[in-house]
Amino acid sequence: MDKPVIAITGPSKGARLPRFFVAAAVKLYGGKPLQLHPGTALDPDAYHGVVITGGHDVEPVLYAAEPEVKPNYDSERDALESVVIKSALASQKPLLGICRGAQLLNICLGGTLHQSLREQRKKTSHRWTIFPMKTLCILRDVNGHIQQRLGQGRRKINSLHNQAINALGEDLTVSARDLDGIVQAIESPNRPYTLGVQWHPEFLLYLGCQRALFKGLVEHATRFQQRQAASQ
Repeated sequence: MDKPVIAITGPSKGARLPRFFVAAAVKLYGGKPLQLHPGTALDPDAYHGVVITGGHDVEPVLYAAEPEVKPNYDSERDALESVVIKSALASQKPLLGICRGAQLLNICLGGTLHQSLREQRKKTSHRWTIFPMKTLCILRDVNGHIQQRLGQGRRKINSLHNQAINALGEDLTVSARDLDGIVQAIESPNRPYTLGVQWHPEFLLYLGCQRALFKGLVEHATRFQQRQAASQ
């Protein structure tokens, strides 16, 4: 059987480094990366799993809210990735949302966002960093993908976001928070591998537990590919 194809979404310009690292992780575990961006011809039958990468803030109109911060939106990307996410959810394809990808996953399932986190931070810094300098608190009572891949207790993560999940979308569970209680990981207990993380694991590939998130995605994409082949 051919390698499972993993669609990796991103903007029309820029963000080459994170997409490069995501593609490297996909290849490491036996997947074949497929880069998608606004303007790309979209064929959901051409891939077996999805990574929605990080980047610009999600436009608040998507969750019926007024802008509270200076606009930094990419409407074309929001539109593309919303279609990709909804298609993956409908077909039960495995999906990993990173940073804004996790936020958009939440929105596609009816959730909302905090548009600015400065007021939410009491114990954590608002400084952005690609290094693992912030604390992830994995919830013990949620035995899902985060706990299975990262283990129990606390882990160190990076932080490159100024928005985060507020109201939780339908069929989602919070599986990790930071020291301020800000949502850091969500997942769907009723789907094979539907996971969103607020940090950037693609910049932490030197840590086995972070690579495990991509390993899990490729494993589930392989199973999806096998089920797809068996049904044809």
